[in-house]
Amino acid sequence: MTRPVTQGLGLNVVCPYYTMFPLAFPAELLRRAAPGDWVLDPFCGRGTTLFAAREAGLPCVGVDSSPVAVAIAEAKLCSATSAQVAAECERILTSGKGLRELPQGEFWTLAYHPDTLRELCTLREDLLEDCSTDVRKLLRALILGRLHGPLRRGLPSYLSNQMPRTFAPKPAYSVRFWRARGLLPPRVDVLDLVRRTAGRYFDRLPAAVSGQVRLGDARRTDFASLGGPYAWVITSPPYYGMRTYVPDQWLRNWFLGGPADVAYEFEGQLSHRSPEQFVEDLATVWRSVAAASRSGARLVVRFGGIRDRKASPRDLLVASLRASGSWQLETVVPTAPASRAGRQASQFRLPGLAEPVEEADYHAQLTGPGPFGGSGGAFA
Repeated sequence: MTRPVTQGLGLNVVCPYYTMFPLAFPAELLRRAAPGDWVLDPFCGRGTTLFAAREAGLPCVGVDSSPVAVAIAEAKLCSATSAQVAAECERILTSGKGLRELPQGEFWTLAYHPDTLRELCTLREDLLEDCSTDVRKLLRALILGRLHGPLRRGLPSYLSNQMPRTFAPKPAYSVRFWRARGLLPPRVDVLDLVRRTAGRYFDRLPAAVSGQVRLGDARRTDFASLGGPYAWVITSPPYYGMRTYVPDQWLRNWFLGGPADVAYEFEGQLSHRSPEQFVEDLATVWRSVAAASRSGARLVVRFGGIRDRKASPRDLLVASLRASGSWQLETVVPTAPASRAGRQASQFRLPGLAEPVEEADYHAQLTGPGPFGGSGGAFA
């Protein structure tokens, strides 16, 4: 019997991520897993499947093409105390290292108080030099989650001027928004913020499990080299037409070493040029996953669509499973679509963000004997 999932605040919510699914989705599935079952998420996003696997005491692997997603997901497998994370933050900020550069321009002047920006850049440069330990990975994830967010009364909860938590509005729009409302960035002491917030994420962590997170293109990843054989594959691929994961996370991508402006071109994603190419790419991933899975493995995919694409999400997903020649679709369970409020887009009232539609969970099983012996966890 697996342990119940921790409710409320915890490591799983250390940093929000665009179009994330709730922890209950993978957690409920993994209640049926057998001890030692390997869990895979080839489009891991912020690592919710991995955290559910950790809660269940199961080894797991995640892959994603977004550096932001990988940095957040890596933290889901790390262990350290809030005191250790705060001490590492203090050590970096008081190390006396000189900054090589500060980002320039009106956006940065209005986004962060000058002193806050210096502290933020000090952490950025040091973590870019070395982020190999659990303590540093957790500190990085905490800063990513506090990098921007809404202004509230009382002590500041985020480092920036007014912004949504989930995504970073583009610089020109942000500047117009702040100037029209006379909003100036608050002075936020980064170390104080880390000390005040670290405990809710890093205390009372579940036991560590075997696993890893890899930055890569799921179409070209050798999943067998990372772990397994996998008994459970629980994932949510990018919906057809959704290809802005890095641009929508451009500020967090900057903290991880990216440019100090929006990068609209990004490699390693599924093709969205046509429904046919999308299906072909997704089928390639399902075949690769099958090659690394054990007999009887279960694949559960949460998938939907966005309103500016006319292709049926159900037709796309079913076609990709059929084209893979590896997975037998058994059931399709409709689920409520993510709300716009859940994405916090309403804070900046951005009309261009298309709402998701037709979300459902697709349950499939590996056909044939599979490349590995034994059987995976089965539904009760």
